[in-house]
Formats: sequence, C-alpha cells, structure tokens
Amino acid sequence: MKRYQHYSVADFDSYDCLKLSKRFYLVLLFVLRGYIVWLMSVTNMRDRVSIISWIYPETSLFYLSLASGAVGLFVVLIISLRRPEAANWVQKSWRHCRKILITALLFDFITHMVGYFYWQLLSFEWLVMQAIITSTLIILCYKSERFKINLEEFPQKMPQE
Repeated sequence: MKRYQHYSVADFDSYDCLKLSKRFYLVLLFVLRGYIVWLMSVTNMRDRVSIISWIYPETSLFYLSLASGAVGLFVVLIISLRRPEAANWVQKSWRHCRKILITALLFDFITHMVGYFYWQLLSFEWLVMQAIITSTLIILCYKSERFKINLEEFPQKMPQE
C-alpha cells in the first residue's frame, strides 16, 4: 500500500504490524513522569526522597502527577496485552489509545491548573510551559501518520509456513 512506502522491513514487528511510533512513547513518558521519578527514587539507595523533592518541591504535585499518570498505566497494560488472540476489550481499547492518551494529557494539565489556582503550588511560568508541552504532544498525536497506522493495526496470528 502507498501508506507503507516510507517504511522499511525493519519498521515492522513479527506480526507484520508497524512498530509503535516514537511519538507514542514520548507522550506515554510524559504522562508517566511521576511514576518514572518514583522509580528513580526507589532505586536510589542513599536518599529515596531527594529525587522526588528535587523534581516535585511540593509533595502534592507529586501525588497529582501519580493520579494523572494512572491513565498512562492503563495504556501500558494495553500495550503489554497487545498480541494475537488478545481479549476483546484490549482490541477495543487499543483503537482508542490516542483518545485515552489525550485524556491523560488533559487530566494532567487540569491537575496542574488546580495546583496553581487552588493551592498555589506552581509558578505561572511553569503552568504556561505545561500548557505548551501538553498542546504540542496533543498535536503530535494527531499529526503522526505512523501513530494513526499503529492504532488501526492489531496483531493477527501469522499463518504457519
């Protein structure tokens, strides 16, 4: 097909599906950043709290980030279950991953807005930066042709030769 002309054999997985877009992983990393910081702090044997307190000076911000990242954990679950003969709910959820990720991004931004307006936890500059990052990632989700192809494909069992 014409839509696959820009991809080489290395761009496909063992089920002849296009490997996941780097933009997909970028959005996922941003949504899951609270959990990534938490994992980094858990693995730091000397001082388990310093990494979290350095990145999230206010512990409420850290907990808000974990709350917004929970949606991202659902997407990680879907990715891990994405294989032939997966449950019907996995296949249906996979088709909606872009919407799920955008919902996670918007929820993350809303939690930061609440942190700014209600608890005064953030600076206005950081809130603007968060808005720019969120908007950019949402645009990337819709502009990527590879991302679109990824969501249309679902691994099928390959015939045995």
